[in-house]
Amino acid sequence: MRLVVMGAAGRMGRALVCAIKATPGAELVGALERPGSVALGEDVGLLSGIGRADVAITDDPLPLFARADGVIDFTTPQSTLAAAEIAAQARIVHVIGTTGLSASDDAAIAAAARHAVIVKSGNMSLGVNLLVALVRKAARALDADYDIEVLEMHHRHKVDAPSGTALMLGRAAAEGRGVDLEAASVRVRDGHTGPRESGSIGFATLRGGSVVGDHQVILAGEGERIELGHRAENRDIFARGALKAALWGQGRKPGLYSMADVLGLAD
Repeated sequence: MRLVVMGAAGRMGRALVCAIKATPGAELVGALERPGSVALGEDVGLLSGIGRADVAITDDPLPLFARADGVIDFTTPQSTLAAAEIAAQARIVHVIGTTGLSASDDAAIAAAARHAVIVKSGNMSLGVNLLVALVRKAARALDADYDIEVLEMHHRHKVDAPSGTALMLGRAAAEGRGVDLEAASVRVRDGHTGPRESGSIGFATLRGGSVVGDHQVILAGEGERIELGHRAENRDIFARGALKAALWGQGRKPGLYSMADVLGLAD
């Protein structure tokens, strides 16, 4: 499968380049960066530490998408929306790990999925997607007497909060309870907040150091507490998951899929 990596000079981009190099049946045919990036023109293999790949980093997706089977995208909402439109025209697989997408962004991506296979997830790891399924089941089994709190921590450079994974977990809890996450979620607590509202889903965000990603969902009842969690120790797990999603999507009908579909975890 001929693949293009977006954001190729970033941490995730470099991890993706290494994962593609190590995976039989996958071939790196293009590497993209934003206009003005200092990495433009560099060999992406040398930049990623795997040796020369004979793939220069460019800022023009059109010729790359035209000869690719898929694109893997951990960038920004603006870049992802532009890529979704081009990928849909090229009818190639688009794997989206970008976070911080708005409701209108999601709608545009869903429209693009009418013409191309799009696999979109706030987190591409197998463990996190298993955790999402467990949280949904736990929330369904335990009523509103059990308070739900979602705690996440990431490195100091992360720019969006809560994380895409925390929102995935909160959404799973809301689905288990049969409630709307936007109506039930509490994102900020400061000052005299009064008692916790029954049925709400709380979020707490921590930032610091080089933490790749820690997530915990707590279901706290009277006299007991259930804690479900996941710790990411490196970015390789996300790269491997995204690559698995791309390979899974090849040859499928156009549509918007998730990692739950890829891993057979969809209810």
